[in-house]
Amino acid sequence: MSANELISGDFTERNEPFDLFADWLKEAEASEVNDPNAVALATVDEDGLPNVRMVLLKGFDQDGFVFYTNFESQKGHEILGQKKAAMCFHWKTLRRQVRLRGPVEIVSDEEADAYYKTRARGSRIGAWASKQSRPLESRFALEKAVAEYTARYAVGEIPRPAHWSGFRIRPVSIEFWKDQKFRLHDRVEFRRSSTDGDWTKVRMYP
Repeated sequence: MSANELISGDFTERNEPFDLFADWLKEAEASEVNDPNAVALATVDEDGLPNVRMVLLKGFDQDGFVFYTNFESQKGHEILGQKKAAMCFHWKTLRRQVRLRGPVEIVSDEEADAYYKTRARGSRIGAWASKQSRPLESRFALEKAVAEYTARYAVGEIPRPAHWSGFRIRPVSIEFWKDQKFRLHDRVEFRRSSTDGDWTKVRMYP
């Protein structure tokens, strides 16, 4: 039996999605060359048109999946407007995928502050300098803004901007997909009717 099989076993027999995701993410961290926590984030605008982009998962537990962003960005406006989102992880070397979706909540100020302090100083400056998703007249304008905030916060702590924080997706469905021969893949979806409900497991046709 391979190390991969020792960790995951037959995932279709598992009855709890968060522990299974933890196992799969651990394996991805060992196998993926870049950013095993990279995930496609899908949102919907006020006209019902979808948007998708890559973000980095910064934490997860039984309460949900957390990422951070500028609330004044396009994705920030869309999530604040619709209060729902979806994610898709794809680990190419493992030939696996995880999809999830559900309502979204804002993380606490304490949680956002704690994560913000772990970021590189340049990244904290960038959170102030970048008017994310809005037109940029030139690269020089961005570099000037970075220089201005670098000077402003030359000494001491850099406070977290009020417009920069985290979102938590509280999934009502999580689907695990594993590649198999002849495209006869394994798919298992965990579903629940509410964010604090019990999970039901359904095996899906590939």
